[in-house]
Amino acid sequence: MAGLPLRIIVGLGNPGPEHQSTRHNAGFWFVDLLARRHGGDFRDYRKYSGETARIAIDGHDIILLKPTTYMNRSGLSVRQLSEFYKIAPEDILVAYDELDLPVGTVRLKHGGGSGGHNGVRDTITHVGEKFWRLRLGVGHPGNKADVIDYVLTRAPRPEEDLILEAISTAADVLPLLLEQGAERAMTRLHSRAGKT
Repeated sequence: MAGLPLRIIVGLGNPGPEHQSTRHNAGFWFVDLLARRHGGDFRDYRKYSGETARIAIDGHDIILLKPTTYMNRSGLSVRQLSEFYKIAPEDILVAYDELDLPVGTVRLKHGGGSGGHNGVRDTITHVGEKFWRLRLGVGHPGNKADVIDYVLTRAPRPEEDLILEAISTAADVLPLLLEQGAERAMTRLHSRAGKT
């Protein structure tokens, strides 16, 4: 079974220490973990409107990206980096917080709409919808009016631990995704996610 030839993995979030621990930065947490595990070192690049790090996973060279544009303009950074390296949307994975999934679940999918996520919406605007998504469940506050405050605050410790555990599992599955493809990776992730 053919692996997925990812070239860029994007974590969506907001820059600055005041946002570092908020639910909305779950995508940043994911790429930060990948950098720590695989010896990457993030550096700020103005021409990409973001911070990038290079890693290798089982011989696959990957660029990690954290846009520093703030969430609503994330797509600009994704486009600048992918255009510079001539990387197709199909070879990009975008990780982000997902309100419509229970806390601690994780889902992999290809293409589709934004699901109301502003960072994903802006990425679609800039590069189209054919990129891969890693959806990190943070739960929903129950009332749409509370969503902004909810994602921009820190989760209670038990919930944060579940999100971090899901992120760790997703990082564990990444080599499988690269070597054996999305179907195998989805089976591993989604069966695990169903147990939470």
